Amino acid sequence: MSDIVLACRDLYKSYHEGGLNANVLNGVELEVKTKQNIAIIGASGSGKSTLLHVLGGLDKPDKGDVLINDMSLKDLSEVQRGDIRNRYLGFIYQFHHLLPEFTALENVAMPLLIRRENKTASLEKAEYLLTQVGLRERLQHKPGELSGGERQRAAIARALVTDPACILADEPTGNLDEKTAGHVFNLILELNERLSTSLVMVTHNLELAKRVDMTMELREGALHV
Repeated sequence: MSDIVLACRDLYKSYHEGGLNANVLNGVELEVKTKQNIAIIGASGSGKSTLLHVLGGLDKPDKGDVLINDMSLKDLSEVQRGDIRNRYLGFIYQFHHLLPEFTALENVAMPLLIRRENKTASLEKAEYLLTQVGLRERLQHKPGELSGGERQRAAIARALVTDPACILADEPTGNLDEKTAGHVFNLILELNERLSTSLVMVTHNLELAKRVDMTMELREGALHV
C-alpha cells in the first residue's frame, strides 16, 4: 500500500440554482500522505467546505475521483461510501455536533457502536480518548453541561475513536476564543502525531495554517501551494 491515505483526481463540482451555474471545484488535485497535516485556506464562498464534503464522501463530484487508502469512491453506493467514511475518516466541525441527550462518553463511543462493535470495548476506548483530551472527570456530563472548549475536545475524541487514517476538519476552532482555540489546536496536532493520523483542515485562521506541514489556497476552483 502507498503512503497516500487520501487523494483526489481532477475533481469538478458545480451547483445549479435558479438558472445560475456556480462552478465551485475546477479540476482539484490533492494527495495527503500518512501523518501529513494540510491546511486549506481561501476566500469565503471559494468552495473549501464543498471540497471537504467531497473528500469525505458526503457529496459526490460531477467529475473526478476520491481515493481513500487507495480505494476509489467513484462507483460505490451511499452505504459503501458510509462504511469507508466510518472506517478511515474522522470529522471535526466548527460546531461540535454532539448529541445533546447522550453523555460525553456515549457520544465519543457512538461511531464504534454504529458499526456494532462490542459495547464494553467501545466505551473503554471512548474513556481512554476522553482522558487523552483532558475530560476524564467529565465522562458522564452531557454536552449542555460542558464548556465550548470541552465540547470541541469531546468532538476531537469522537473523530479519533475509530483510528482513522485522516481527519477532515472544517474550521475546528472557529467557534472558540483565541486562547481556547490555541489549546484545542495543540491537542489536535499532538494526538495526530501520537496516533499517526493525517489532517486536512479548512480554516480562515492564518496563524493556525502556519503550524501545519503545508498550506494550500483554494482559488478559482483549484488548489495552489
